[in-house]
Amino acid sequence: MSRVGKSPITVPAGVELSIEGSVVTVKGKLGTLTQSINPEITFEREGDVLTVIRPTDNKLHRAQHGLYRALINNMIQGVSQGFQKKLELVGVGYRASHQGQNLELSLGYSHIFVLQVPTEVGLNTVSEKGKNPIVELASYDKQLLGAVAAKIRSLRKPEPFKGKGVRYVGEIVRRKAGKSGAKK
Repeated sequence: MSRVGKSPITVPAGVELSIEGSVVTVKGKLGTLTQSINPEITFEREGDVLTVIRPTDNKLHRAQHGLYRALINNMIQGVSQGFQKKLELVGVGYRASHQGQNLELSLGYSHIFVLQVPTEVGLNTVSEKGKNPIVELASYDKQLLGAVAAKIRSLRKPEPFKGKGVRYVGEIVRRKAGKSGAKK
């Protein structure tokens, strides 16, 4: 039995959960999320506790058991609390600014990147003197938030020699030694 799949999901107060056929809809104070699921996977609800049940032990059902439990748990957590990601721009002259949902990034190239961030994702930039600029993203949709953060990070991934690039706050970049010495 899947350790993730068999753990129950607690539905907090203020969150509406409806399962109609193969579509799960979760409504909360931050927004509404829907997810289509395999109709063979069933759910059992007792009060505010939801349990995911798989019909057989075949490979597909075992894989989907934990997957759907995790997706629904993330949906419930998202509409009730929300998610946050912070990206740090490490490098000389790297800058970030925003106007509305447009994010402008200067990452050491000859041009400036302008990204249109979806309206579901909250955007904020922090630039303090003497510190690296930080891009703060917040959303109730964990999948969309991760996709936007990964897109921003892919514009200039951290390189291993100097550590320059866009990284998540708290991410550890493995550093490499440069050339060992001059030729004799």
